Amino acid sequence: MRCCTEYTDRAEVSLLDYTMSQVQRLYKVYRVGRSILLDHSMRGEKMNSFFHEAVEENPIIAAVKNMDDLKICCSLEDIRVVFILFGDVCSIDRIVKRVKDAGKVAMVHVDLISGLSPKEISVEYLQEHTEADGIISTKPSLIKKAKELGMYTVLRYFLLDSMAFENIRQQQHMVRPDFIEVLPGVMPRVIKRICGSVKTPIIAGGLITDKEDVMAALSAGAIAVSSTNHQVWKM
Repeated sequence: MRCCTEYTDRAEVSLLDYTMSQVQRLYKVYRVGRSILLDHSMRGEKMNSFFHEAVEENPIIAAVKNMDDLKICCSLEDIRVVFILFGDVCSIDRIVKRVKDAGKVAMVHVDLISGLSPKEISVEYLQEHTEADGIISTKPSLIKKAKELGMYTVLRYFLLDSMAFENIRQQQHMVRPDFIEVLPGVMPRVIKRICGSVKTPIIAGGLITDKEDVMAALSAGAIAVSSTNHQVWKM
């Protein structure tokens, strides 16, 4: 464990000098050690392996806002996880199916799907009528319901003030999401503070536009980054 820590510490000194493939190899070494710590720290609860392994293989998550985004991300073999940020009750099943047909993990941001209410029945609808692997939401009640249904969960937070930071610390124990996504994701000092204070793995999202943003978030301790930027997907 010590050698893993020393290896990543040295790598972080000049991380921007590495190619993305080299970074991903370094990242996997780091995550092996972090996974061991998480398995012990989360009161014996193991993270959902399929989602976790997909994120480990490629820490860049494609967040899609329209059909053009969807077409591009589904054509990229290296993208393993897709955050679906658009759709309505009539189209979401087809959108999810395209992601699944491409062999990727489909996570639906339930708050952004037109026609779905901010109630637990919306999660039940997604579970029964789509192939979605899980949900993203800012609402703890929906995250709890999704966990009851055996779906993967990402609890999203906007880092607006110190109160948001305190809410993250509290909700990780009350809701127990699989991951917490924090936005914006371009605040490495804040991300590092959060990662040092919570046991739930952190995803950095929002305003991630280039290699430097990706490296800064991962170096700060985020397990992955989500981005709508096509160039970031192709790194």
